Amino acid sequence: MTAHCKQITPFVPCQDLARQIEFYQVYLGFVLGFQADNYAFMHRQKAAIRLLQCPARLDGRPLGQDVSFYIDVEGLDALYEQLRPKLIHLPKDRVRAPFDQPYGQREFHVLDEDGVLVFFGEALSA
Repeated sequence: MTAHCKQITPFVPCQDLARQIEFYQVYLGFVLGFQADNYAFMHRQKAAIRLLQCPARLDGRPLGQDVSFYIDVEGLDALYEQLRPKLIHLPKDRVRAPFDQPYGQREFHVLDEDGVLVFFGEALSA
């Protein structure tokens, strides 16, 4: 039998699990699939994440400051417009509206409650 990788589900550190679950549900449209004491599995279609509640960093920096992940999508502008009514309520420095990258991707970015940078991206048409 040949092995086949199906998807990647990054672990996303958070200080307050309930607050992060709410953020990913309300602002990014994820659905809660499972929750335990310090862990939650969330998904939006085939994109998935695993929230893991962790203690605060000893240096006082945001827990997720050094963490990011990229979600490839189809219909990036439509997704942004779907999420925009909620995203406009976040501080302006936590959301970057869709823009074109020199490496051939159109993206928008969102910082979660603990400083994790979430990229949404789609290849630009040739």
